Amino acid sequence: MTAMKNRLIIALALGTSLCAALQAQTPVTPTTTGTATTTQQAPAATAPTPAPTSSTVMAPGPLPAQPNAGAGLPVMFGSQMFSGRFGSVTFTGFNPDYTLATGDRVLVRLWGAVTHESTQLVDPQGNIFIPNVGPVKVAGVRNGELNQSVETTIKRVFRANVGVYATLEAAQPVKVYVTGFVRAPGLYGGLSSDSVLYYLDKAGGIDTERGSYLSVDVMRNGKLRSRLNLYNFLLKGQIEQMQLHDGDTVVVAARKHTVTVQGEAQNAYRFELAEARIKAADLLAMASPTPNATHINIVRSIGPEKRSEYHPLAKANEVMVEAGDEVTLTADKFPSTIQVRIDGAHQGERTFILPYGARLKDVIERINPAPQANMDALQLYRRSVAQRQKENLDSTLRGLEAAALTGRSATNEEATLRKSESEMIMQFIERAKTIQPKGQVVLSSKEAAAETLMEDGDVVRLPERSNVVSVSGEVLFPNTMVYTPNAAAADYVELVGGFTQRADRNKLLILKTNGTIDTNGGIPGPGDEIMVFPKVETKWVEVARGITSVLYQLAVSAGVLNGSISAK
Repeated sequence: MTAMKNRLIIALALGTSLCAALQAQTPVTPTTTGTATTTQQAPAATAPTPAPTSSTVMAPGPLPAQPNAGAGLPVMFGSQMFSGRFGSVTFTGFNPDYTLATGDRVLVRLWGAVTHESTQLVDPQGNIFIPNVGPVKVAGVRNGELNQSVETTIKRVFRANVGVYATLEAAQPVKVYVTGFVRAPGLYGGLSSDSVLYYLDKAGGIDTERGSYLSVDVMRNGKLRSRLNLYNFLLKGQIEQMQLHDGDTVVVAARKHTVTVQGEAQNAYRFELAEARIKAADLLAMASPTPNATHINIVRSIGPEKRSEYHPLAKANEVMVEAGDEVTLTADKFPSTIQVRIDGAHQGERTFILPYGARLKDVIERINPAPQANMDALQLYRRSVAQRQKENLDSTLRGLEAAALTGRSATNEEATLRKSESEMIMQFIERAKTIQPKGQVVLSSKEAAAETLMEDGDVVRLPERSNVVSVSGEVLFPNTMVYTPNAAAADYVELVGGFTQRADRNKLLILKTNGTIDTNGGIPGPGDEIMVFPKVETKWVEVARGITSVLYQLAVSAGVLNGSISAK
């Protein structure tokens, strides 16, 4: 029992040291303030994702689930419309452009020599009937001109001493049928002045996989009253306002033709087309290419075959798009210039614009070093290198995680110990994942370094001359000391108190200012850093190998090493 307690204490010490190994570490990255970056987004990442139809749509009972016919494809353009916001607010305002039609109700008041007040229904002939005047034609009259039109007719009979007031009763309660390809067909109540969008929203919106956004019909007494194109509302804010009557029917037709748009488009959706073939320019007017877009790629299925077309956007007016096509907007741009940032002991502009294909020697020629600059210790940091270093570190951490979680135990005591150790190792892994490599390019040879091709976003750092050497890791008193010519790494370790009991004396690393690594314990130079690694003592061979690999990668790619690791 005592032996088991001792092993658990050791396991807890392992966890504490693992956490301590990264507790004081912060991500180390080169200074890149002001560095311009150019990022090309993948189509799936740039495609905007509108909110799906919300469960707050005010329809009676639960709404049917949307089908998955379009799974894996961009959503339909227009599917973002119906989320309950139209159906939650009624509209009682005055619409001057509304044209009166059969069934509308008109309030008429006469005063003076003749007194009269009544609400007249527009009959099938388009008239209202006013006593002592007779039928007055109002069908086809704009709402804003209704009073003047009625007054002109009445004044032909009563030429003096009669005031006239006529207005459309706009906010009368009505019930409207909504059917066709909507989520919840039914009879919905509202006001006659409410828009068709209100009633569609009440019905749960258009079926996003089968309904049409281009053909929404309003039927009255079996005849077509109006046909709405909701894309005009989405793109231009245009929608016909009409007075709905009791028993009107809103019918959403079946979807027509569709085309998918992806890539460099502000509206990356599936679009419904009224015709089977349209000009690519008309499609782009809806998709709104981003400023980066240069070409249009069309993939078309013809029977069992797929054919591709590729055209510059400038010719979009000459290119035809067909139903079922997959259209991808691309940004085919080649770099003509790059930006390089200069940090450190440099006097002058910090950002250089260089031609594509420039080399490090071209940057060196433009550097104006400060008197204290150390040109022999020039450093180069690169985003692509930092990304590869991060990928390698993550891969090693995944291997360490698998080794820690899949180890087998022969006894219950060993299983308990492994569980505790695994928890500590997982904490170490999670903290190690937060470390960001610097992306330093090793410049081991001046001649070879001068011919290094520069990349957009590179950072060239010109360090100041230094006469100190830093010692970190498993030493008694980590510190920075004045450089001593010809002094070995072990001499500097002695000056800081020597190795700790947990130090691995065979794992001593010298990190040079130019990014090179010396693992043989040679002669440090001014500005170098000496790192002393901890022992990794564990019965798990794979775990020990993984921890050692992680520590080396952190030290080399991020310049980070702290704490110790020990397990028995």
